[in-house]
Amino acid sequence: MKEKHRFTVILQSQPGGGFTVLVPALPEVVTEGDSEEEALAMARDAIRLVLDYRKEQGLPTPKDATPAIRKVMVAAAS
Repeated sequence: MKEKHRFTVILQSQPGGGFTVLVPALPEVVTEGDSEEEALAMARDAIRLVLDYRKEQGLPTPKDATPAIRKVMVAAAS
């Protein structure tokens, strides 16, 4: 039986359509899809590949990371 892991993902809609997915606990995972469902499926596949690679290399599986999202205001030069 395979071990199950749960990771927080950041799903960003793109101006031209589609979504980009980032995984804070696994920064090497950046993927995308045309729909939210496709983007999340691509993320699952990418996470599996990274976890398999880490296991093969004897690297630990990182714990989930919950990003803190804040807004900052900046003034741009006119």
